[in-house]
Amino acid sequence: MSRAAEDFMLRLWDRRGVLSTLLLPLAWVYGRITEWHMRAQARTAWRAPVPVIVVGNILVGGTGKTPVCTAVCAALQDHGWRPGLVSRGYGARIGTGPHLSDEDSSAQYLGDEPALLHQSTGVPVGVHPRRALAARTLLEAHPEIDVLIADDGLQHRALARDLEIIVQDRRGTGNGRLLPAGPLREPAARLERADWVITNLGAADRATGHEGPGQRRVTMRLLPQSLTQLSTGTRMGWPEWFEKHAGRPCSAAAAIGHPERFFDMLEAAGLVLSRTLRLADHGRLTATQLQSWPDGPILITPKDAVKCAAPHDPRLWVVQARPAFDNPSWLDSLRETLRGLEHSAHKPGGRH
Repeated sequence: MSRAAEDFMLRLWDRRGVLSTLLLPLAWVYGRITEWHMRAQARTAWRAPVPVIVVGNILVGGTGKTPVCTAVCAALQDHGWRPGLVSRGYGARIGTGPHLSDEDSSAQYLGDEPALLHQSTGVPVGVHPRRALAARTLLEAHPEIDVLIADDGLQHRALARDLEIIVQDRRGTGNGRLLPAGPLREPAARLERADWVITNLGAADRATGHEGPGQRRVTMRLLPQSLTQLSTGTRMGWPEWFEKHAGRPCSAAAAIGHPERFFDMLEAAGLVLSRTLRLADHGRLTATQLQSWPDGPILITPKDAVKCAAPHDPRLWVVQARPAFDNPSWLDSLRETLRGLEHSAHKPGGRH
């Protein structure tokens, strides 16, 4: 889908207008079909021999699942866990068998987000639209894995799960309607069944109070931490890079769900952007698109870097951002819950 088409749908789903209302019969059909499909999957769900954490969303479009997956991986690794990650592998051509990061860790082979997660965490990754198959294959190849993280697997019930983390953004539940009348893959009430709901707010967004109180509702903002020059691998912390480059004309490009969130983060950190480029989610940045741009730094996201078609352009700097949680102790709670699961009997089927 083009960027213009994505923007049109986001505007449509922001309120309950005439067109959204006309689409309600289709939303009803969509809801019945998806509910039936998920129930059918859950009846025969495969139970992994290790705990499974699902990170997903009920909203269409990017909400910030990748930085949450990265934070969860890091928090578990820091305390001795050996996580593995499974994903659908969006954008990669996957045949009958799963693709493993051991074989090829490129974005073309794994998909951009799984490749990025492998690159940023070092955890083994398996991708296939049938996530249970990816999980079985990954565990066979890496018997040391003691916890699985399923990226964007909330609606994929064929893989039983123990914990669910739902990531949303400032849109909340949009107009509250299911596709195609609204942005929801599942009814808004689905949030109440999640173990944690993470609300990813941009630099310019204010908490509305709808995020909800308590340990199970967490607000997240992304902050620039460091930058890496794509052509040379030179890495600099944000303060050092900012002091050296902020006086030059700077630009930014992003092919993510909400590019404005990336641009706003940079501007809130003090950078003045002379030019920006918004590409469709999972799009690819090319040398042709950058030909006429100024000589100053061009900042991109790690998701764009793993599939960039102009890797030798010295102007390109990849921004590594870190999530800042208003309640960081939720990760401690996650680890405590996992320890409880580790010592309890693992029963067939899924909790959700």
